Amino acid sequence: MIGLPAGTRVWVAAGSTDMRKGFDSLAALAQTVLGKDPFSGHVFCFRGRRGDLIKLLWWDGDGLCLFSKRLESGRFVWPRAEAGVAALTRAQLSMLLEGIDWRQPVRTSQPELAG
Repeated sequence: MIGLPAGTRVWVAAGSTDMRKGFDSLAALAQTVLGKDPFSGHVFCFRGRRGDLIKLLWWDGDGLCLFSKRLESGRFVWPRAEAGVAALTRAQLSMLLEGIDWRQPVRTSQPELAG
């Protein structure tokens, strides 16, 4: 993943999006449906109907970047359609891109007192 500047917000569009959409159509969705400025420098995430493909739209200061990822197996964990939009941290975005359930990550070990 490209290193995002500090303060970058990650917005996830709930529900599914037509994955045939490109730069302009996704920017319009970010503005009209999510109510956010697509040229703000924040990341906007969209998922296809089947759940195995996502697209990320990001203004890097010079132009719009469009990233896409398709999982070979499994599905991306996504918020419910009635939620509208969800905000993620950069760590949650990393988990999302790895196919991990970002809503309830499980730690592999618990800290223990030194004995």
